[in-house]
Amino acid sequence: MKKELDVILHSTNDAMIAIDILRKITLFNRAAEKITGLKESEVLGKNVEDVVMNTRLPYVLETGESELNRRQHWGDTIIITSRMPVKDEVGHVIGAVAVFRDISEITDLTHEIYQLKEMQCLLEAIFHSTQDAITVCDQHGMGVLINPAYTRLTGLTEKDVIGKPATVDLAEGESVHMRVLKTRKPVKSARLKVGPLNKDVIADAAPIIVDGELRGSVGVLHDLTEISKLNKELMQAKQIIRKLEARYTFEDIIVSNEKMITAIQKAEQAAATPATVLLRGESGTGKELFAHAIHNSSKRKYNQFVRVNCAAISEGLLESELFGYEEGAFTGARKGGKVGLFEEAHGGTIFLDEIGEIPMNTQAKLLRVLQEKEVLRVGATNPIIIDVRVIAATNVHLEKAVELGKFREDLYYRLNVIPINIPPLRQRKKDIHPLVLHLIKKFNEEYGRKVDKVDHGALIRLMEYDWPGNVRELQNYIGRAMLNMKYQEDTLEENHLPKFFDNDQESAASQKQAKDQIEVDEGESLKEAVEKLEKQLILRTLTKSGGNRTQAARVLKVSIRNLYYKMEKYHIEAL
Repeated sequence: MKKELDVILHSTNDAMIAIDILRKITLFNRAAEKITGLKESEVLGKNVEDVVMNTRLPYVLETGESELNRRQHWGDTIIITSRMPVKDEVGHVIGAVAVFRDISEITDLTHEIYQLKEMQCLLEAIFHSTQDAITVCDQHGMGVLINPAYTRLTGLTEKDVIGKPATVDLAEGESVHMRVLKTRKPVKSARLKVGPLNKDVIADAAPIIVDGELRGSVGVLHDLTEISKLNKELMQAKQIIRKLEARYTFEDIIVSNEKMITAIQKAEQAAATPATVLLRGESGTGKELFAHAIHNSSKRKYNQFVRVNCAAISEGLLESELFGYEEGAFTGARKGGKVGLFEEAHGGTIFLDEIGEIPMNTQAKLLRVLQEKEVLRVGATNPIIIDVRVIAATNVHLEKAVELGKFREDLYYRLNVIPINIPPLRQRKKDIHPLVLHLIKKFNEEYGRKVDKVDHGALIRLMEYDWPGNVRELQNYIGRAMLNMKYQEDTLEENHLPKFFDNDQESAASQKQAKDQIEVDEGESLKEAVEKLEKQLILRTLTKSGGNRTQAARVLKVSIRNLYYKMEKYHIEAL
């Protein structure tokens, strides 16, 4: 019987140490050997206090009281121990025993479980708070997870999706989950319609692979309606208002013509004053370049430079954009109101391009700003004092506009304090050569070329042309010419020049061919055919005018504002 008991005591995973009434160790099993590093043969018969530091078995022996589930350290090992007295048949304490086990691994495991729970809570919080609509299915194509953003986008709840086939949310298109499960490869930018509202979305999906096994698929849906709206707003923002720090100085203006030198000298003198400047010249002559340079040469150069294309903003928006508005000023007004561009330019410069296109009612408010140095937001009663330098630009004959009653005479005199006339490129042919060399250097950096010379024949051809689109047209033309060159060529020659001059037979032939190509495709609606014809006519007129939008608008017999609208509608870039 004793032998069987010894086998049991030495086979258990619980470590045991027992002492007799004299505190001598009588039991020290294998589990105790493993935890303590001591051998049974070395400790049997020894006083327990000589073997185990700070042991409490003598205390249990004296008091006869048990100590259960006490945590303590044995070197680097954490143990949990219970100490109990051993009593005879009549209840006298004749010894004590300690039963303990190593809980270091359990403690580590508990810590890992706690960390995993923390990570799980974090991932769940991210999953439920992200604005991206996320859906997850298992390896069998059954829905297992969706987040609130998915419900907001599709209108489907967990009850509609969880445990259902991955195709349950589809209104149109192929399930990205099923494609992923079939191919084990990610799916990018799939166009789908989902949910009861047939929402247009772009879907991305990727496989979930654990230990080399496909365990499911995770998909992310992006609301195409919202993306389209944001893209449209971004495009409008880029086309309507360009707010930036002024980038150019007078050193960036390439000039050798006497009239241009005079214009620059006058602009440099104007920069030293706070007076309003009116830049006059044809489209593409470099009026914005002058505005940048004036700002950068003034005391305001470290403050805001705001550029506004007055012709590109609709009449209904122009006033609120320039002067701002109060909350509730009109339907759709932003909560809290909106700061106008004049306020944003406080302390700096505002450049009003195409000033001749401002409607009469807005002209009156602009006059107040110039006279009183204050703005009145739409819907407000109290004016706001501002300190803004105004630089205006126009390619319109303002004097004639005043005569026709299209432009206020008092505003004209307020703007025309320091008029600077920028001559067209046809009147300063001497500037063409240095301008071409400057543009070649610019396009070398963009196109990775090493062109450094212009052939004499090419230069003569460039000098013969009148450049109705001015420097803007020349820049566009040189860029196209360099694309006709081989990478190893370093000289711009006549054969590289695109054939579009008025005296080129090729140009006339191409124009005739373009006219012949305006045809209605079979099955095209009347509206589509008219829009196609309108777009081609605008493109042809812009090309013929060298990108001069004012001239193109005059030929087409539409307002410059209407031309801007049409160009935006048909995604026509200015030449």
